[in-house]
Amino acid sequence: MKYGIRKPNLKKSIAARTSVKRFIRHNLGIKAPRGYGWLTNPKKAAYNRIYNRTSISLFKLLKSIFK
Repeated sequence: MKYGIRKPNLKKSIAARTSVKRFIRHNLGIKAPRGYGWLTNPKKAAYNRIYNRTSISLFKLLKSIFK
């Protein structure tokens, strides 16, 4: 598990925004409402909740410093 600052990965960021799965889901409207991750994949939802609370994005940190 990652603690502290997450280092950004430009390659993964672009891949997530241009993936075929994302394109199909958004065009067909096959999306679960926010918070339904616990129903679809509880193990992944628990991991993501802990990960997002114990680490901080570099961009969020820079934004708070220069605000």
